[in-house]
Amino acid sequence: MDLTLKVIDETGFVRAETTGTDETFLIFSDIYKPGDEAVVEASEPCHVVLSLDDAMAPTLVYLGGAAYALAVPFDIKRAPYSPRSFTGERHRLHVRKARPEEVSQRRNLALNPWDDHANKTLYPHAHANVETRGESQFFARNAIDGEKANDDHGHWPYTSWGINKDPQAALTIEFGRPVRIDEIVLYLRADFPHDAWWEKASVTLSSGETHTFALTKTGTAQAFAIPEQTVEWVRLHSLIKAEDPSPYPALTQIEVFGRD
Repeated sequence: MDLTLKVIDETGFVRAETTGTDETFLIFSDIYKPGDEAVVEASEPCHVVLSLDDAMAPTLVYLGGAAYALAVPFDIKRAPYSPRSFTGERHRLHVRKARPEEVSQRRNLALNPWDDHANKTLYPHAHANVETRGESQFFARNAIDGEKANDDHGHWPYTSWGINKDPQAALTIEFGRPVRIDEIVLYLRADFPHDAWWEKASVTLSSGETHTFALTKTGTAQAFAIPEQTVEWVRLHSLIKAEDPSPYPALTQIEVFGRD
């Protein structure tokens, strides 16, 4: 399988490129500019282990289309990322085809630090019907980026999905293919007393089932086993706020465990 990594500018000009069979590295020896994109391409849909920046951990994801492009973040859009990422004059990008045993193992299927609003091909992908003030530190993608520090809020690593005090808020995780799942784990944002918390939350699955979970006021993982089943998406909704003077409940992370 052919894999390609590129850095392109806002006009589509290729600033750097490399292609390999099943694995390739791209060393980009220049400073990123506004409008640049980091691109991964594959000759067929596949699971890959992807690292678009050396300051972020390589992650097993599913590329469901021919290519994915991440806009290099600048200004406030950098808030969800480590301040070490996408900076300096030398960058190492890496992608390889995932090994069969990596794909088949039980794991968190809702992990993708490379997710972005514009993403339509790299899974999992998170989107929501509301995000606090449209600010990047409260985007839906923050709930699947693997960052679980939750005793504060704002810039990395204290990013979260913020619901803008909307009781109708809902977060959807798309997997891009059928997967088998058996457990949901939630990390509530726990910057108490700034934060409130939810005492109840529901998860609806593409299979048609809905499960409702009782939550407690804690920043630790709250795990809920569900009957194993095949799904293509899950939706977190019906978030019932506890009696608390703060109007700001939020979600730091959602994990969905299962297998391909």
